[in-house]
Amino acid sequence: MRIRLDIAYDGTGFRGWARQPSLRTVQGVLEAALHRIFGAYAPGADDAHAPAPRLVVAGRTDAGVHAAAQVAHLDLSPEQWARLANDRRAQRDGDPASGLARRMNGILRADEDVTVTASRTAPEGFDARFSAVWRRYEYRVADDITGYRPLDRFNTTPVRGALDVHAMDAAASTLIGLHDFAAYCRPREGATTIRTLLDYSWHRDDAGTLVAGVRADAFCHSMVRALVGACVAVGSGRLAPEEVAQLRDAGQRTSEFKVLAARGLTLMEVGYPADELLADRAAQTRGRRTLGDGAPAATT
Repeated sequence: MRIRLDIAYDGTGFRGWARQPSLRTVQGVLEAALHRIFGAYAPGADDAHAPAPRLVVAGRTDAGVHAAAQVAHLDLSPEQWARLANDRRAQRDGDPASGLARRMNGILRADEDVTVTASRTAPEGFDARFSAVWRRYEYRVADDITGYRPLDRFNTTPVRGALDVHAMDAAASTLIGLHDFAAYCRPREGATTIRTLLDYSWHRDDAGTLVAGVRADAFCHSMVRALVGACVAVGSGRLAPEEVAQLRDAGQRTSEFKVLAARGLTLMEVGYPADELLADRAAQTRGRRTLGDGAPAATT
């Protein structure tokens, strides 16, 4: 039985999403909670050696990156599912899977930088990674116009100078579309850098903070932070708006702009198709990912 988890976390204290030996990661903390719930449970011979569930995630965020709406899934054995189904509160909710979020959060209480906001039985064909059609990130920048706000220091990146948000927004719009973003990605052997950038824009919020909205079918490693760095270079006058697309088309990593810090980046939303299209989308995406490219579904 497959369960969907919706997750939020402050990435400051994590070394990224992916489980790593001896390092604190989001996946590691969540799977430790799952192990406490399921790992020692062996009601019968068939389930005596059932491993604790492992998580499959929509987008593997880097160290320091936050998430307001991360999505993951896990698969339970029949016996593990039966244990959830015996929860009376979950029975009242009409979905035994709904109680898993409450159980995990009870264990995670000491780790207040991560929470499971919801758990539910996944629709037929759902895959948190391969069924996703897009991921949306937000990046926050504070310049001299914004000023320094100590309470924002963990989710906003400060830069010197007063940035031209209109020039940044104009530059961002030239990058939208299906392109090879090798110039904006940290290379990984065998991984494609071709992505469809669906939306990219800049504005100032009511407090004057510069906010970038970036949405794509998937992101290669460090892509969002590189895209943001290029537009900050435009806003400071170091690059002209048209140069960001020229650099993209050159296809080579460059020192013309900086890749900005992880702390300003938050995964805001993951988009999925209608339930009846989930399985087809997953099969389509898997097909692309196995044609020799080895690309991750989404990184930052």
